[in-house]
Amino acid sequence: MTRIILTYGLISGAITILGGIIAITLSGDGQHGGAGAWLGYLIMLVALSSILVGVKQHRDQDLGGVIRFWPAFGLGLGIAIAASVAYVVIWEIYLAATHYSFMDKYTASVLAAKRAAGVTGAAYAKVVADMDAMRRNYANPFWRVGETFLEIFPVGLLIALLTAAALRNPRFLPARSRPLDA
Repeated sequence: MTRIILTYGLISGAITILGGIIAITLSGDGQHGGAGAWLGYLIMLVALSSILVGVKQHRDQDLGGVIRFWPAFGLGLGIAIAASVAYVVIWEIYLAATHYSFMDKYTASVLAAKRAAGVTGAAYAKVVADMDAMRRNYANPFWRVGETFLEIFPVGLLIALLTAAALRNPRFLPARSRPLDA
């Protein structure tokens, strides 16, 4: 089971973060809100579908096509945790490789968008103060690692719950029977 958790968790985490980095790179401005956030969560959903694949593989190959809710949930949760840890580690490597410039670019893009939207005066000063606080928090590695983990883990938790609920029914995506050799 550990092999399944690590295999599918690492694949999922790598796909999620690489998809996110590609999306950030292609946007060119570090923008991470609006449509970018939806794209990021879509990438997470696709990547975290490995939870379903991993639990189904275990159910079909190791347990004869039957699994109870809690063992399925435990395996899915393990994959979600492994994926979240991989996501954090790869993101930290990316940040180090880019000299931790992400938050500066993100802050600049948010402030530029607010200026373009016509935000001025006290409202703009509040946005500037909020972004400065965010930048200070993001500079703290403990805060940043926790925040990064919490970007992906709730999605993985939800998918683990749905997977366990679905795969406890052996008729849901049943194992294919193999034809006998002649």
